[in-house]
Amino acid sequence: MPNIHIPKPWEISGREVTPESVFMNRRHFLKGLTVAGLSIAGAPILGCAQNSDSAAPPTDAPKFDGLKRNPDFAQVNRPLTDEAVAAKYNNFYEFGGTKSIWKKAQALPTENWKVEVTGLVRNPRTYDMDDIKKKFPLEERIYRFRCVEAWAMVVPWTGFPMKLLIDDVEPTAEAKFVRFTSFYDPKITKGPTFSFSRLPWPYTEGLRIDEMANELAFFAVGIYGHALPKQHGAPIRQVMPWKYGFKGAKSIVKIEFIDHQPATFWNTLQPKEYLFEANVNPQKPHPRWSQATERMLGSGERLPTLLYNGYAEYVAQLYG
Repeated sequence: MPNIHIPKPWEISGREVTPESVFMNRRHFLKGLTVAGLSIAGAPILGCAQNSDSAAPPTDAPKFDGLKRNPDFAQVNRPLTDEAVAAKYNNFYEFGGTKSIWKKAQALPTENWKVEVTGLVRNPRTYDMDDIKKKFPLEERIYRFRCVEAWAMVVPWTGFPMKLLIDDVEPTAEAKFVRFTSFYDPKITKGPTFSFSRLPWPYTEGLRIDEMANELAFFAVGIYGHALPKQHGAPIRQVMPWKYGFKGAKSIVKIEFIDHQPATFWNTLQPKEYLFEANVNPQKPHPRWSQATERMLGSGERLPTLLYNGYAEYVAQLYG
């Protein structure tokens, strides 16, 4: 009997093009935002303008040996985003407010990297990257990635389910949330030029513990079969494919299990625009643009946005 492929909800084949009059980025937010007396009018944008830097980023990192793709996450019925496009179109606010930060991000020091796991756990740990790669079996997953700015891509991440780390450190019953903290050194992560020291550094993100335990929740240590480039958040980052991209902290140095909802970077700056939950939802527009469609990096194709980015069967039960 021939194999019959039953497509997953995210394996959409439609190519409906919906015109969009709003240029979807955070330009107006950054020009008008005032938080706790902080005016950043005229600031560099975090927008979706195509990157004008034509130089190809380095892609000569060695491939992972014996890497296997998880068959449950082997396709999304969309082509992979070209690696060179994904590698030079990045939000990494610590290195600037434009998309062309991949060169500046090479200043990130990744040698002897440590990740501290602490808080309400029975087995607090401090992992180095060798510990992580040996302790947690690595696999490849192809995920859709959706930015709150309404651009999207499809990339193959290498990493491991967050649930494996939860099992290793054993959170206590009091642990309800998790806070992720990114690398921060004002001498290195110089960020945008405007009032940098008054922004809520270091970059932090947070999840409910049941979200972190979900099958989709992923720690990535690689992309396109090799180690993460620095502009993608080397050497380890969050990947939460049903949430907007800002929920994925890059270059993680600390993970804390706590009993309360943590403050996070963008939610602190503008809680009405960057929600703590931040699930992809075409019916819930951003205050300044629609989320009904998304623009694919590389092709520029405009496609309909799917609820939970197409992963409802995995996560809808989390939100009742």
